[in-house]
Amino acid sequence: MSTVQSESGDFLFDPDAVTPSAGSLIGNAYVPGEGEEYDIVRPSDGKVVRSERGATADQVDRAVRAARRSHATGVWADATARQRAQVFRRWADLVEANAQEIVGIESLVSTRLATEVATRDIPVTVALIRYYGEMIDKVEGEIYSSAHDVWSLGVREPYGVVACISPWNVPLLLATTKIAPALAAGNAVILKPSEFTAYSIKRVAQLAIEAGLPADHLAVIAGTGPEAGHALVTHPDVDYVAFTGSTATGRQVMSDAALSGPKPVSLEMGGKGPQIVFADADLDAAARIIASSVVRNAGQICYAGTRLVVDRGVAEAMIDKVGKLVGGTVAGPTWSKATTLAPIVSQRQRDRVTALLGEGVARGAEVLTGGVAIERDGFFFEPTLVDRLTVDNPVVEQEVFGPVLAIQPFDSVDEALELAEHADYGLGAALYTRDLATAMRASRSIKAGTVWVNQFGVNDIIAPVGGYKKSGFGKDFGMEGLLKYTHSKSISVKATV
Repeated sequence: MSTVQSESGDFLFDPDAVTPSAGSLIGNAYVPGEGEEYDIVRPSDGKVVRSERGATADQVDRAVRAARRSHATGVWADATARQRAQVFRRWADLVEANAQEIVGIESLVSTRLATEVATRDIPVTVALIRYYGEMIDKVEGEIYSSAHDVWSLGVREPYGVVACISPWNVPLLLATTKIAPALAAGNAVILKPSEFTAYSIKRVAQLAIEAGLPADHLAVIAGTGPEAGHALVTHPDVDYVAFTGSTATGRQVMSDAALSGPKPVSLEMGGKGPQIVFADADLDAAARIIASSVVRNAGQICYAGTRLVVDRGVAEAMIDKVGKLVGGTVAGPTWSKATTLAPIVSQRQRDRVTALLGEGVARGAEVLTGGVAIERDGFFFEPTLVDRLTVDNPVVEQEVFGPVLAIQPFDSVDEALELAEHADYGLGAALYTRDLATAMRASRSIKAGTVWVNQFGVNDIIAPVGGYKKSGFGKDFGMEGLLKYTHSKSISVKATV
């Protein structure tokens, strides 16, 4: 179904000329791993970039202890808000100045199209750094009503050492979403990104240190979850854990943090977002938005709107419009300007998408278009529309994490809202209607952290985002995304003894 791109496309960079630094970034130095070995593979063509060894528990321990010592000096936490803000401004400028390099090392080993990294991921990353730099001196205390000879104060203080765990699907941006506010709040940060996509954020962390952040205040650990990730979450000197990733891994992180602390945790996990199209919607506009959301990053986005909940009266028209749009996508390497359909991250993940679809069909689903891997180098999958689904079909129940849209027709507003509810997930949802009353009722009814009306996936960095149900708890973005990295302390001062 998808157009297969010629290899003579207009490339933004030569992938064979990109040689990112290996190992973990600890103390502003690249440290070779001593643990489990794994291959770094380019999803665009299946080529092995290199074999690496992940960080061991001992290496994680050294990074955490260095962060604890650095935090204890007060060199960062006790710096004035404006001093920290100045570092953030320099950091943002450096990321902007090194954008071309970062595009290459981000797109080389991830599913992120270089065109999107250049026009979206890096600009939003820079905006996040600048935003949290500006918000540092907006963290205010409080004075509570008390006796005339007592000052009762509320202040906020950093936790100390924060562990951040980020996923492979949007590596640079989702890592920055955590480390920027945690650092702005005055903490030291140890980041454990996916071992397969750690290159870009290591470079951005280097730039933070170049901008003036104390070297031991930010480390990036390259290693596997069972070894490096577990050692980080359970380390006694880690005070707070922020996680983005799968629900299964999030459960394990929460359990490890509870048993080794307990210590506070924020979790941003999976999604199975509905996109509800009412009969009065602008069908052409809705179809363009929905088609784009299906193929964006090949469906490998946690808040992806992967369920089309559509009025039965316009279902046939909507399916036809969306099908034609996704059928015009161009599969190809992330470094080509012509590519509009990204690869799946790995052969293993593509096999999982195939298996889930097969199970769905065995239980009565009908694949209307797509449904198979694209035969070319790399790990690509055709955009897929699936109909005749029951609510307990795995294509509806599970987060496929591929370019797969489940179709669920409805006959009334009540049925639409019932279908929109998911037993497990509540990260994001969208609805399309010209009727304000319907929009207000539906947006208040849907149990999701974000609801878009006549749009999808448009997040302003000032607005907090997070999940309901098993999609997690705690917020990223906005002031809430900063305050979660602080303790609230009450201080009572009596004027005389």
